[in-house]
Amino acid sequence: MRNIPIVTKYLLIINIVMFLITELVAPMGIDLTSILGLHFFKASDFHVYQLITYMFMHGGWMHIIMNMFMLWMFGMVIENVWGPKKFLFYYIVCGIGAGLCQEVAQYASYVIQGLDAYQFVNAGGSQMPMDAYLNLMTTVGASGAIYAVLLAFGMLFPDERMFIIPIPIPIKAKWIVVGSVALELFYALGQPGDGVAHVAHLGGMLFGFILIKYWQKHPYSGPDDFGMGRGSQFFDRMKNLWERHSSHSSGGGTKFHYRPNTASEQTRRESDWDYNARKKAEQDEVDRILDKIRRSGYDSLTDEEKRKLFEKSKK
Repeated sequence: MRNIPIVTKYLLIINIVMFLITELVAPMGIDLTSILGLHFFKASDFHVYQLITYMFMHGGWMHIIMNMFMLWMFGMVIENVWGPKKFLFYYIVCGIGAGLCQEVAQYASYVIQGLDAYQFVNAGGSQMPMDAYLNLMTTVGASGAIYAVLLAFGMLFPDERMFIIPIPIPIKAKWIVVGSVALELFYALGQPGDGVAHVAHLGGMLFGFILIKYWQKHPYSGPDDFGMGRGSQFFDRMKNLWERHSSHSSGGGTKFHYRPNTASEQTRRESDWDYNARKKAEQDEVDRILDKIRRSGYDSLTDEEKRKLFEKSKK
């Protein structure tokens, strides 16, 4: 546990503790799953806070074991790359997004079946009031957020090879993500009544994809910057202008540096040896930044190191 980063560690602890408490109080007639699970928004038991609390509830031992295993395996890596604040923000937002997508799917089913026109439904040979039936539409589990963490791993480390039981050969992370999306789509469309919130899994990945693509295009706008990204860029530009002014003013004369006007012109003037040396230097710099993250976390990076890491992740 000492090697697990702080947010991943506490998410594991909270989920496990909540599951054990739920199991302990169930014989007393206290149903925490009904209280904290995410109900359909048209049900009387629905509350807005359930969009967060449902992520910490689970429906059985196998459910929580699989979710916590995936959180431990992928969450450690992503938190070490992003840092605790950004990882927690990503996890919670994707979990909420997964819940919202599940609500949309339930509403679509509600409309398609025409349930709004009935006061009772037939269940097990007896009639059940519609409100009681709607309260049974409850979603629990961290799967939506964890599928988003899996997506992040696949997008940040697409060529990392992994073994998936029972497949005997390693598979690249990007293909595992693609396969997961395909399977969830297949089950969501082909077996909608299997008791698994496949739409929530897809929703978590959808929100995760949107966040990651946004951060890649706006590397200074992540939650770790707390709105200071524009200010950092401004001061960086001022610093560069000052350095250029100082270089022009020093040495009793003006210094001119040739820079190719276009990428193609730069490519033509760059020899193979120079190209390979430049690429090796870039990779060495990325390796140094990743080592720094592993030692001190994402928050220890400078703005320039964050920018380099995001630019590398887009290639």
